[in-house]
Amino acid sequence: MKNPPDGLTPAKLAMYNEGQIMSDKIRVAILDDHQSIVDGYLFRLSGISGIEVVATISYADELEPTLRDHPADVLLLDVSVPSSPKNPNPYPILHTIPQLLQLYPELRVLIISMFAERGLIRAVMEAGASGYVIKDDQATIRNLASVIVSLAEGGIYFSPRAGELYRKHQTGNLLSPRQLEALSLCSAFPDIKTAALANKMGVMNSTIRNLLSEAYARLGVQTRAAAIAKAKQMGWITSDPPTVPTIPRR
Repeated sequence: MKNPPDGLTPAKLAMYNEGQIMSDKIRVAILDDHQSIVDGYLFRLSGISGIEVVATISYADELEPTLRDHPADVLLLDVSVPSSPKNPNPYPILHTIPQLLQLYPELRVLIISMFAERGLIRAVMEAGASGYVIKDDQATIRNLASVIVSLAEGGIYFSPRAGELYRKHQTGNLLSPRQLEALSLCSAFPDIKTAALANKMGVMNSTIRNLLSEAYARLGVQTRAAAIAKAKQMGWITSDPPTVPTIPRR
């Protein structure tokens, strides 16, 4: 029997073992109870060769079972979706995100919401989301595919207004010791995955997402590589060793 490729998440390993066809495309799932919104996302993502929408979901209770059957790399998540056909109350998003990240450590969660409220934005980011887009941010919605690619590669993304609200009450520009610890580990192990990083630091996957997202926001960057580079430039983590010149042989 052929051995599976290295680095597969548990969900993708299960797919491989079941003989399903693997894809290099970024798999996207969508949870939103407004069909017109979902149709808009599908329109923006249709024809993008590197992205595949694997599921659209209208009720929150269907989310985890759907992700189990249709693994995703990026989840587009509204904050106010009915829990089920019998329970019209909004699902508990701040409880749901950490649970999902424990089950699927490499999943990236992008919140797309009509609410531009500082407390909500900070709360979902602290729960482990990788970005927050306000639905009337037409420029971002038009470029949704590029945002998804950025998140899949480990970045974060805010609508300009959401980013402003998220950073509004941050104190100072220094990173916390735990944020610096996370970045130093990322620098030492460039290919480290979220689950392995969480294990090294002894924290939950959602906590790692929050530490890195907060660090990116404070540094004014959107990717892990840019955060590491800036932290090195500021002298906060160990820089790359200087290049030793080669002495030519006589």
